[in-house]
Amino acid sequence: MQAFQQHRSSVMASRLYPNIKQEVKPEPYCSPQLPPIEHTLCYSDSSHVSHFSVQNSHEQYCTLESSSPIGSYTAHDAPLIAGFSPNGSPISQQDSRLYRSDFHCSPDNTNGSPISGSCITDDVSDLREKLRELETVMLGPDSDVIDSTTSPEMASWRLVMGAISKGDLKQVLVSCAKAMSDNDLLMTQWLMDELRRMVSVSGEPIQRLGAYMLEGLVARLASSGSSIYKALRCKEPESADLLSYMHILYEVCPYLKFGYMSANGAIAEAMKGEDRVHIIDFQIAQGSQWITLIQAFAARPGGPPHIRITGIDDSTSAYARGGGLNIVGKRLSKLAEYFNVPFEFHAAAMSGCEVQQEHLQVRPGEALAVNFAFMLHHTPDESVSTENHRDRLLRLVKSLSPKVVTLVEQESNTNTAPFFPRFLETLNYYTAMFESIDVTLPREHKERINVEQQCLARDVVNIIACEGAERVERHELLGKWRSRFRMAGFTPYPLSSLVNATIKTLLENYSGRYRLEERDGALYLGWMNRDLVASCAWK
Repeated sequence: MQAFQQHRSSVMASRLYPNIKQEVKPEPYCSPQLPPIEHTLCYSDSSHVSHFSVQNSHEQYCTLESSSPIGSYTAHDAPLIAGFSPNGSPISQQDSRLYRSDFHCSPDNTNGSPISGSCITDDVSDLREKLRELETVMLGPDSDVIDSTTSPEMASWRLVMGAISKGDLKQVLVSCAKAMSDNDLLMTQWLMDELRRMVSVSGEPIQRLGAYMLEGLVARLASSGSSIYKALRCKEPESADLLSYMHILYEVCPYLKFGYMSANGAIAEAMKGEDRVHIIDFQIAQGSQWITLIQAFAARPGGPPHIRITGIDDSTSAYARGGGLNIVGKRLSKLAEYFNVPFEFHAAAMSGCEVQQEHLQVRPGEALAVNFAFMLHHTPDESVSTENHRDRLLRLVKSLSPKVVTLVEQESNTNTAPFFPRFLETLNYYTAMFESIDVTLPREHKERINVEQQCLARDVVNIIACEGAERVERHELLGKWRSRFRMAGFTPYPLSSLVNATIKTLLENYSGRYRLEERDGALYLGWMNRDLVASCAWK
């Protein structure tokens, strides 16, 4: 064992010390086929990058061609993950390390530009001291280089070495994120090397999640967040394939069904006796939520009401659909015609941030319902923009005097949290998510990796790697959403006991580890002891 530890120490020293002054030109980063589920990315098969930008509602793709890296930094053998090896572990685009004296790694530096200061010391003696302390920890108390005292830094090394020796992947991930948060690039890079040996997209849930979280850490380190995330340039899946992956996730996990069912129940309850109903959906996607509601209205005693749906969505969902909102309108119109329900569809092809009252075409005599299902967390608030679209939209909706407003959101706290606590929250939340998928979709299932990569991994990378406006995955706990709704003038809309009973019946078809809980006027769907999705209604 001691010989092994001595060998490992010498390998680390040879890896970390001689390469510190060797400079190489950074190459664009490539992620394993993470699709634009929510936000369009620029990509191409070219090996160089010239233009990085999030597309507006009128553009779908752009080409990455000539070399023009975002942010200016010097890379010293920087490891940039290009994809995954045949055994499912991340592989490096360069077998290398990232060290520079003028690259500031603070989470507050969101644009990837250099700032004066140093992430690691330029002093050779300081580096040798760090390596000596590492050697002391790995060789143990019998080493002839051990000090009479143990520093906090050495205690941290002992914790890390213990986690690695036990194969505690979660603790190694946490230690790596903490080292990055502390701007300790020496520790960060070493732990990234260790993590590459521990993660696998085809392994246990924590190994699969760990692969994507490691990718997020690499992205954050190499560019201070946004440029790598924006430069994901691997070939996207065809829209039909992406829809298939999303449908698999919809079927194997009850999260989306729970959200849609609870929201539809509140809308149906509020619209009893109404002859004309107008539903504004702020992220209509494929329009799947409204299929069951149209059927329910068709069976209503006394006949169905006239239904008008205003569907809001941007161009990223158009890619997932394989076309514009007219596809959704035709699909729902045919369904309504089949069930003899008077129906009208109005398309508003724009992001939620762009919506103004004139886009909604509210008419007198219509009972209004507004649906925010898995949408508001993509809307920037006061921490991102002085316009604070998150609260602006709620005030706008309140001014329309709706009968009911539905809210469905992931129960997670990643909006304004600093990098390290945000990393811990993401690790905790998605561990439960990946475990729940593992129960229903066997590891040997050929589509499971695709489902996780296309539907979940990109969100994980965004939460970890990006800051400022580039971080679009900004979840809040329901307590914060309540404060926002109340400030906008809303009051809670009571839950329907019939809807709650229906959802409980739905969960009987899934693992017994899912749980449904009603508290404080809201419904929570969780996996074991972790709340994952919250649903409530307002008026």
